[in-house]
Order: sequence, then C-alpha cells, then structure tokens
Amino acid sequence: MPGTNLTREEAQARAKLLTVDSYEVELDLSGAQEGGTYRSVTTVRFDSAETGAESFIDLVAPTLHEVTLNGDALDPDEVFKDSRIALRGLLAGRNVLRVVADAAYTNTGEGLHRFVDPVDQQAYLYTQFEVPDARRVFASFEQPDLKATFQFTVTAPSGWTVISNSPTPEPKDDVWRFEPTPRISTYITALVVGPYHSVHSVYEVDGQTVPLGIYCRPSLAEFLDSDAIFEVTRQGFSWFQEKFDYAYPFKKYDQLFVPEFNAGAMENAGAVTIRDQYVFRSKVTDAAYEVRAETILHELAHMWFGDLVTMEWWNDLWLNESFATYTSIACQAYAPGSRWPHSWTTFANSMKTWAYRQDQLPSTHPIMAEIRDLDDVLVNFDGITYAKGASVLKQLVAYVGMDAFFAGVQAYFKQHAYGNTRLSDLLGALEETSGRDLKAWSKSWLETAGINILRPEIETDADGVITSFAIRQEAPALPAGAKGEPTLRPHRIAVGLYDLDEASGKLLRDDEDGRIELDVDGELTAVPQLVGRRRPAVILLNDDDLSYSKVRLDDASLAFVTEHLGDFEASLPRALCWASAWDMTRDAELATRDYLSLVLSGIGKESDIGVVQSLQRQVKLAIDLYADPAAREALLTRWTDATLAHLRAAEAGSDHQLAWARAFAATARTPEQLDLLDALLEGTQTVEGLAVDTELRWSFVQRLAAVGRFDEDQIAGEYERDKTAAGERHAATARAARPTPEAKAEAWASVIESDKLPNAIQEAVIGGFVQTDQRELLEPYTDKYFAVVKDAWDSRSHEIAQQIAIGFYPAIQVSQETLAKTDAWLASAEPNAALRRLVSESRSGVERALRAQAADAAAE
Repeated sequence: MPGTNLTREEAQARAKLLTVDSYEVELDLSGAQEGGTYRSVTTVRFDSAETGAESFIDLVAPTLHEVTLNGDALDPDEVFKDSRIALRGLLAGRNVLRVVADAAYTNTGEGLHRFVDPVDQQAYLYTQFEVPDARRVFASFEQPDLKATFQFTVTAPSGWTVISNSPTPEPKDDVWRFEPTPRISTYITALVVGPYHSVHSVYEVDGQTVPLGIYCRPSLAEFLDSDAIFEVTRQGFSWFQEKFDYAYPFKKYDQLFVPEFNAGAMENAGAVTIRDQYVFRSKVTDAAYEVRAETILHELAHMWFGDLVTMEWWNDLWLNESFATYTSIACQAYAPGSRWPHSWTTFANSMKTWAYRQDQLPSTHPIMAEIRDLDDVLVNFDGITYAKGASVLKQLVAYVGMDAFFAGVQAYFKQHAYGNTRLSDLLGALEETSGRDLKAWSKSWLETAGINILRPEIETDADGVITSFAIRQEAPALPAGAKGEPTLRPHRIAVGLYDLDEASGKLLRDDEDGRIELDVDGELTAVPQLVGRRRPAVILLNDDDLSYSKVRLDDASLAFVTEHLGDFEASLPRALCWASAWDMTRDAELATRDYLSLVLSGIGKESDIGVVQSLQRQVKLAIDLYADPAAREALLTRWTDATLAHLRAAEAGSDHQLAWARAFAATARTPEQLDLLDALLEGTQTVEGLAVDTELRWSFVQRLAAVGRFDEDQIAGEYERDKTAAGERHAATARAARPTPEAKAEAWASVIESDKLPNAIQEAVIGGFVQTDQRELLEPYTDKYFAVVKDAWDSRSHEIAQQIAIGFYPAIQVSQETLAKTDAWLASAEPNAALRRLVSESRSGVERALRAQAADAAAE
C-alpha cells in the first residue's frame, strides 16, 4: 500500500498522461480561531493524453465529502484510499475535477499550521508544503513537474489579513479572492492568514517596481528591523537581476516571519515564509545578522532557480538548494555595499564543516542522489544536498570561470522559464558558454560520494629553497555501509604562500606571487612553479577555498600554524586552518586536549565573530564527546575557566563579550561560577557592557536548571517575565533539563506518550532533556528509545518523528554497548529506509567518538 508515499515511477507515469491547466481552491477559514477542521473545495482542470485512462490525485484529509469528475459524482468511500483519490475513465483532452473535503489544521509545521500567540491569544496560520503537503490543504497532483495556475479564494475572520502568491486583494465580506498565479508547482504555493503586522516598501529600478512586504505577529513588531531586511532584499534584487539577466518573475515579494517554523525559510513564489526567531528580541552577534541575510538571499535566489525554473523530480533537489546557497553567499561577498564581504569565510567555517561531517556518515551519497520516492527525499535535506552541493558549485565556477557560469545560467532561465528541467539542461548551457566538456566533471563530482584529501609533498635544500613540490590526492575508503567506490577528482585550487610580516606581526600572502592557481588531477600533481623559490613559513593548499576536499598541512607549516594560527591577517585562511584542525580532531588525528590547547592559543586573536562562535561550539562538543572520559572534567574546567576569563577581558558591549557570556553559561560548573550566573541574573553582580536581556537570561536559567539550582517555581517565575512563544519554548527546555528522574520522566512522557505537543515545544523539550552532564541519569533511556522509536516513526508526521528519532538517540552514551544495542535494533526492528538511515547516522557518531576518545587517551 502506498500510504502517503509516491514513487518516482508513479510520478513519471502520471506526468506522461496528464497536463494540468489550473486549480481553483476555496478555503473557509472563518473558524480558524477555534481550530479543528476547515472546508476545502478544489476544482482542477487538466488534460489526459488518453481516453479511458486511470490516474489519481493526492489528498490528506480527515473527511472527503464529494468527488465530481466531468460532471459525474463518485463515491468517496470507493475512490479515496491511502491519501489518493482514484480517477478512472478519464476523457482524452480536458477533464474537470471537483473535490470537497474537510482538511485539518496542524501543529507540526506541515500543511496549514495553526499557532495561538500567548501574548494576544490570536491564532496565526501559515502553509508549508515542501515536499508533499499541499495535499493536506487541497486536492493536488503533488509532484513538481505538473505545474499549473492557482487561484485561491479564502474566507477568514474579520480583521485578519490573507497573503498568498498573488498580490493581496481587498476583501469583500471577509472573502479574499486572489488573481491566478503564473504556472508554478504545488509545493511553492502558499497562504499566510491571521492578524499579522506588516511593513511595506518597493524595489524600484529602471522603470521596474516590485511591491515589498514584511510581516510578523504584532507581539514581535517592536523588534522588527524592517529597514535592515529591506536593505538586504534590495541588494539581492539588484545583484540577482544583473547576474541572471532576467527580471524578477512575480508581481510582488512578501517575506513573512512565522511561528514554529521547522526550517530556516521556504521559497513560496512571491510569499517567502521565514522562521520568526530571525526577528531578534535581544542582542545578537553580527554572525546572526549575517546568517539571516544569507537566508533572505537564499530564498530570493529561489524565485528564479526553483520557482521560475523547477526541477522535474526531487533527485535534482540538490541543484535547487545548492544554487540558492552558492548565489546567496556570492551575493554577500560581491554585491556593492554588502555588510558581509567575508561571507566565504562563514561558508568555509559552517557550511563546509556540515558537508564534511555528512559526507563521512554511512548514509553518504552522491550529490545527485537516487530519489526513489517521497520517503527518500524527506531525509535528503542534508549536508550533501545543501552544503556539499554548494561547495561543488563553487568549484564548478572556478573550473569554468564566473562569467561563463552566469552566462550559462542566463541562457538556462530564458530557455526554461516556467518549465521543469534536469541537471543536464544546466550543464548543457554551461558547456556552451564555457567551452568545457562537463560530462567527466559531472560524473566524478556529482555521481560519486566521499571526500578527497590533498597533501603537499615538499623537498627543500639546505638553504630552504624548494627543490620539489607536488600535491598528493587521496580518496579514502567510504564509510562502512556507504555505496560506491573512492574516487579521485579534478580540483581547481589555489596554493597560498604565507610569511610573517615582522612589522605588523601578521601572516601575509604576497600580492604579486603569493598565490598559484592550478588544476590538480590524479594521484600526484607536480607544481613546478614553486621549484627554486624560498620556502615560506606556511604553504596552504586550497587557499581561497575553491574546491571541496580535506586539506592537510606539511609538518613545517603545521608547526608554524600551531603557534601563529591567529596571526593570519585575512579571515579565510584562518578559517581554513581552524577547519582543518577540527577535521583532524573528528578524525582522531589530533587529540581533543591538543585541539583545546590550539583553540585557547589562537581564539583570543580571532576577529571573525562567526568563527569564534563555531570554535566555542566545537570545543564544547569535542570535550563532551571526543575527550578521554578520565580527562574530561579537567578539560571542562580548563575550558570553563577560559570562557570566564575571555568574558571579563572582552570589550564592553561587544559581540565577543556576548559570545563569551553564552559560552560561559553553557559550561559553568563550579559553585563559584554558578553563583556568578545567579548574581548576573539577579543583578547583584554585573559585567561592564553586558546586558542580561531576555534571551541571555534564559541561557543562564537553563544552565542553572540543568545543574539543579533552578526549580519548577523559579522556571515558572521566569516565564511570567517573558510570557511569549519564545518564553514557552525556553521554559520547556529548562524544565526538561532539570537533573532529576522525575523531570526526565515527565519530559519523555510529554513527547512519547502524547502527540499533543506542537513541533517547536517538542523540539525544546528534547533539547533540554539531553544534557551531557547527565549521562548516568539518562542511561536508562537508551533501552526505552529502542523500544519506542519505530512506533513513533510509524505513527507521527515526518517532522515530529524525525525530531524524536534524532533527538532522543543516546548519542552521549559513547560506548560499545550503545553500538551493540543499535546494531541489535537495526537487525530486528525492520525500520523503513528513512528511519534506518537516521539511526545509522547517529550510530556513526558514537563510533567516531569512541575512536577520538581512544586517540585522546593515547596522547596523555
């Protein structure tokens, strides 16, 4: 039985048979304040290539009232099964289908999500349809290559606003009738409904005018920095329209900050939904503004790549997401007036790290993944699809040249506007503009899994002159269980030569001859350009981060970098060296204690706040999971002492000060340190320039709760100070973090024994439940996890089930026993492929941690 799944073969057969013309969707949301269900009426006009053929339309709804096909009433009980309505006896040419159903509001972030704001007690709705959830709101042919026009008519409570893909009309008697959209896919249609607050502006250039809107709940309006959001949006419009040579393809552009959103944002055509945590209620570092800007630009890029031109099937999801990621980072790096010209540093520091981690899991897969069905794609929004894909696109741009790349993209948009494509369509356009044959490149980069390692091989004479230089490429074995074979790939890279400038004390690359760009292919590539030159202090492969590979330093460079990592003048080579050290730690090549020493020696000189915050997270993770358990407490003490020292030494009111305050709060452990958190909360002690605002207070509260110094009454009191949606989430985390058997049992039961928690609250509870300081307390939940995870997966929606499967896995129980219990469950439980993948990935993390712990113990 298909259940709610759809296979690629079924989609292909349906696309061969049907051409969809239009949808008219009428929704009665007048009872949204009370919740429950709502009436959904869908009229679809479509053509069939054959007479008498049979197909189906998708619907997930508690009640189906009427189905009328070409004027004939069908019996809902006979035709509706497994989320499909059977359509038999189709006419050749035009068919008209009308479906009347009661659809359900959700609290999972899928379909039509309903949220009640605790501040004003008003309901707020928004849709989230990717991958297959338009069918939760209206009957639809749920696949990306059956595009159509969509005309929405919505009845809503008086005083509410309704936003969709088309411009917002004036309502008549609380009914909102939207104009039809252009031809788009079902998954990028959208409705956002409620008493939202809004700010409006326009993008104007050369006679083009695009209305811009920003929406959020009234309870967040005082924090909405709309001018900054509009500024980034306009920069994106200007840069993308220039690079794509194609005008923005929709009639307006709204950005809607919505509650309890599962992802970062969603590229609904002309109506982008964004998680409302990006409306910052408290002080955040510039890194948070940079990430928000990248999200805004990522979704804007999708208006062309994804919405105007859309993948035929989900196996090209990677291209959709990678293109948006690459171009959003490039826009930040190169657009005139950008606040973040160092965005490639952030990319190397965060996205690349995610990609390298994902590519070393047993579930690693080629960028062009085999997507057999919807179950496959739902777990494929991963570090390969987004981060490795974008890394390889950056390598492709280096390989063909940026001008040729965008010339090919321009031709692609013009040729395929409002249509569907495959990867070959884009590569064909790039071959035309670049003159490069990309078939071999595509095969080695896109159709194989795994990471290469690049190492320099250097020989010098007695005077330090290079007599031989080559780059050795390795293709390590793929993780156990991964499909495919190790592959050597062609790399277009730069080699950077750095020396210490005595006057400034900085590591600099000579502008004239400090950089060599070349093609690396095969096992060994000679670099004759460096022969005869004096050996510099540091030789950095893959400088400028053009390619996707692990990089290792030669011994002399590593020794120098260990002493001077913070002295690179430019942020990108620092980030590459930091990333290499982190990679070595995860690979058990560098002991956790040595990684801690390296970070402590260089982090004080690190000016890039995003890098600082990544290092703080990575050190904490390394000590918690990768350190020899016998040494863990000593390393935690050393790290916590350092966080407090940096907090006290940081410039008053600076981003660094805030980052160190959060790092200190995450690890404070001695009575004196916890007393300081208490005192900062109460205001009896202060750190000059540090505002203990709403979000920072909750960081302190959650740590104090986790160590048993904040009880239920105190948490409730803190929630009374912040009786908001965010306050609800933070309080839920704090309650679940308490170090008592009762608190853990209560948190576990609220997630596992009930399905009532909204997605955001469930996520908060799981986040509080798992505390690395509480291994013994949590140990009994290993067996409980394996007893319930399959039932939870089978009975909950995808987003909710995935939170449980990943979040409750006993990742902090780093032991052979955890591996054995996981293996036993995998062998006996018969999970479907998606759940098997998630559990296997978590198992791989424990296996990696065991290797790293052994390496750390050996370094004693």
